[in-house]
Amino acid sequence: MNALNELWPRSGDAGVLRLVTAGSVDDGKSTLIGRLLLDSKGVFADQLSAISGSRYSRAPDQGLDLALLTDGLEAEREQGITIDVAYRYFATPARKFIIADAPGHEQYTRNMVTGASTADVAIVLVDAARVADGELLPQTKRHATLARLLGLRHIVVAVNKMDRVDWDRSVFERIRASCDDLARRLDIRSLQCVPLSALTGDNVVRASGHMAWHEGLPLLPLLESLPSDEEASRDAARFFVQWVARHEGSTARAFRGYAGQLHGGSWRIGDTVQVLPSGESACIQALRRGDEALEIAHPGDSIMVVLDREVDVSRGDLLVGGRTPPVVSRRFEADLCWLDRKALNPDRWYLLKQGSRVTQARIEAVVSRRDIHELRVVPGQSGLDANDIGRVRVHARDLLALDDYDEQRSTGAFILIDAASHQTAAAGMVRLDGKRP
Repeated sequence: MNALNELWPRSGDAGVLRLVTAGSVDDGKSTLIGRLLLDSKGVFADQLSAISGSRYSRAPDQGLDLALLTDGLEAEREQGITIDVAYRYFATPARKFIIADAPGHEQYTRNMVTGASTADVAIVLVDAARVADGELLPQTKRHATLARLLGLRHIVVAVNKMDRVDWDRSVFERIRASCDDLARRLDIRSLQCVPLSALTGDNVVRASGHMAWHEGLPLLPLLESLPSDEEASRDAARFFVQWVARHEGSTARAFRGYAGQLHGGSWRIGDTVQVLPSGESACIQALRRGDEALEIAHPGDSIMVVLDREVDVSRGDLLVGGRTPPVVSRRFEADLCWLDRKALNPDRWYLLKQGSRVTQARIEAVVSRRDIHELRVVPGQSGLDANDIGRVRVHARDLLALDDYDEQRSTGAFILIDAASHQTAAAGMVRLDGKRP
């Protein structure tokens, strides 16, 4: 873990940008990532040799099928689609990138949610040849909606396959107008459109002579210029206890430590923390990372915390610090993306997992649902079907410490699990709407 932290600095540090690709199937997401890796010198010679001889290559004229650099599963290469999320790492002189290649097929929307949940920026691809009239595909709208709900502050629309429409500026302008309308309807504050061809490399890393009419930056320089977003509330430390450790056994140096990952703020020795949901308070006596003693821990650090007095702390409890405490409640509203093929059953209890805390919960009501085709909010109904997005009222069996998702992802996110099949049924984002003590 320490070596990984050194190689890839924690989220929020200058110079690191976490990306996720999104959009409909066959829009060219894997090919675009392969092009970014190739043109940024992030591919080894043996990798190029392997894909050049692949029997699954679909590249024209004996060229390289760059999608094979990310589509590693046998089923992905056979079908020519992305199924699972693939993470790739590359760097330029300006910054480092961690990029998640998410699937575009509606059946694998759950995997896109997984990739987007830790990203800072979404690259939404659009196939210019398929939407030359400017009418965006439903899955493009769904992924843009999910990116907005998941709190991604920057969305870049990559209008791909411009070579198939003869680099026509009018096609790009129609698509950009539709994207601007999408941003307005979804309240996306930062959306930029880039015309490109991942296959030929035009306007991906370097400007294209075919599109001299484009006044903006190519894709990679644009990504290099985007600011790294700090978490919204740096003074609101959140620490889910993953493991309670009795260190040094029965020796005189024995102590009880609480292991987990710190989010949202820094901790120093002597800081006061509160244990939720019990409400007990204590001071930090020691901070450790492996065998190393720390004076200060930063967001993203995986650490062990030792308190100055014995309090009842178990796996799933939350240690919090800062001036903005979470809301402790059993009932709350949330935006829910339903991922299970089985529709939501309001009469059933599901397992709710928030951080390392697991309890039971059921959906008391569906307040509203978002119509992906029309981008309208539709009044509530009895349930949600696969890939539906809606605002719901949740009733948990046990008390939960909750933050609004836009303020704190760690305590504002949760998943619902079908207790019978153990399938992830839904991904949820807590919405407090200003309801704080």
